[in-house]
Amino acid sequence: MNNIDNYNETIFEKIKQVDEYGNEYWKARDLMPLLEYSKWENFHNVIKRAMIACKASNNNVYNHFPEFRKPIVGGNGNVQNVIDYHLSRYACYLIVQNANPKKKAVALGQTYFAVQTRKQEISELEYSKLSEDEKRLYTRILVNNKNKYLFKTAIDAGVKNFGKFNNYGYKGLYNGETAKDIAKRKNISEKEDILDYMGSEELGANLFRITQTEAKLKKDHVNNEEDACTTHFKVGKTVRKAIKELGGNMPETLETPDKSVKELEKEELLKI
Repeated sequence: MNNIDNYNETIFEKIKQVDEYGNEYWKARDLMPLLEYSKWENFHNVIKRAMIACKASNNNVYNHFPEFRKPIVGGNGNVQNVIDYHLSRYACYLIVQNANPKKKAVALGQTYFAVQTRKQEISELEYSKLSEDEKRLYTRILVNNKNKYLFKTAIDAGVKNFGKFNNYGYKGLYNGETAKDIAKRKNISEKEDILDYMGSEELGANLFRITQTEAKLKKDHVNNEEDACTTHFKVGKTVRKAIKELGGNMPETLETPDKSVKELEKEELLKI
């Protein structure tokens, strides 16, 4: 995308359309170049992840991602019908949350579409009705999104070694265990993401660690890596202490699910 630095959130407003019933929507193929994606295949993968997030949050996928066929004329003059979507504002929000955060336009989109975030969060009662797999999918999405904010805040705080920074948080929450130790205990490869092999309860503990660390880094105006790591450790330890005082299960005692979140996502995609 050319001259992205000169763009602002109004670029998303300009491509918004309204149907005959007054409902706003965005065409996926119009949104794609604005988010700096040049290949439909790559952007379609982002849309599919967003669909999983939509379903995991107990929303009707078709209501937010209705599919239609769009005719395009090829170089030889032949007309081909290709897939497109009429995206709701919430669908666009989920897409930018699952898109490449390194793209500047994605950050703009996250700000623009965030207005609907709280309106689409599920209630405690709705969450309680989800199956364990659905709870894992939903909470893992929250963890992934909140981690993006934590990493951005950590960068602003002077963190360069994110492996080190992450391990300080895990060590506080897991009584000294690093990510490598946790992977070994769970009997999974070090190349796999340990968060994908956590149940909803364990993911919830990590979600609290992540959100509180991000808040404290900002509140304390931390500006160097060592203090950021120490903060992460202290927050992890405080979360652990709170779990203990509430009589909860220590995260390292919780069972490792048989399937990873990625496996669950693949199964959900087949259902969509």
